[in-house]
Amino acid sequence: MLPEVRRWLTERSWSVTDRSTEQLLAAKRAAGPRGTVSVVLPALNEEHTVGDIVTTIRQRLMTDTCPLVDELVVMDSGSTDHTAKVAAEAGARVVARDEVLPGLPAHPGKGEVLWRSLMATRGEVIAYVDADLRDFSPAFVTGIVGPLLTDPGLQLVRATYDRPLELDGVPLTERGGRVTELVARPLINLHWPRLAGFVQPLGGEYAARRELLERLPFPVGYGVELGLLIDSLHLVGLDALAQVDVGTRRHRHQDDQALGRMAAAIYQTARRRLTDEPRHLPHTALVQFRRATDGTPLPTTHQLNTEERPPMASVPEYAARRAA
Repeated sequence: MLPEVRRWLTERSWSVTDRSTEQLLAAKRAAGPRGTVSVVLPALNEEHTVGDIVTTIRQRLMTDTCPLVDELVVMDSGSTDHTAKVAAEAGARVVARDEVLPGLPAHPGKGEVLWRSLMATRGEVIAYVDADLRDFSPAFVTGIVGPLLTDPGLQLVRATYDRPLELDGVPLTERGGRVTELVARPLINLHWPRLAGFVQPLGGEYAARRELLERLPFPVGYGVELGLLIDSLHLVGLDALAQVDVGTRRHRHQDDQALGRMAAAIYQTARRRLTDEPRHLPHTALVQFRRATDGTPLPTTHQLNTEERPPMASVPEYAARRAA
């Protein structure tokens, strides 16, 4: 491990218990407008979990006694279940992906709705939280927002956590995060070793200052977390990045073929940052196999969207809104 990374782990890696709620509220008041916090939940068919997350945030972090979060937005990525209804009834402002920048056709993918959320929110600190979390704790928000409120030199804070993989309802310790261990971590250590100290480089829980996010390109698919992390390192440097341990993350796990498609998108995001490859390419095909009923391998071709959105600051509608 690089000496710089060892130092970073000592100076920029914390526990959620290192900052009290009272400290965060005092820092938020002192920060004024720069301390406004928007929490964004990107959601696609998460009716079973999104309501509990929204309720917890509203009851624990948006009250008169703890007004840490100013805005809670669920970005609906085209759900076909009751995600939007459940989230709205729990008290979130629900924004459909296609309502934001309606003149720009939307791509499917998580990165697309994260990018559009910059247009749909007003906070100067933006916290992203996945909508499939179970046993949700306010620590997932306070942990990633806290350092940004207390340290003006920080620009991006990622959550770290234990991530057990559940098999038939039995949690298997340290078996989660398969794409992280098999794809992202080797890529990071080989090509961006200064980022090797991040425990969960692909996790969906992180917060950043708007002034950073609006200057970054957003991969429209699963490569968004890795792309934002690498580009943030190049733009603001390692000491502006941090991580906070928030405990244990429980969520819905995907099968191996879905993880394979995720891995392909992440590899493409990394490759693009290692070459002069343009950021606007046609979809990439990935061939996968399942057994047919007669036992023969049956190929299926999946089209992976590898495009990236430009920095939001370059979008005229967004620039006009910020200027106003």
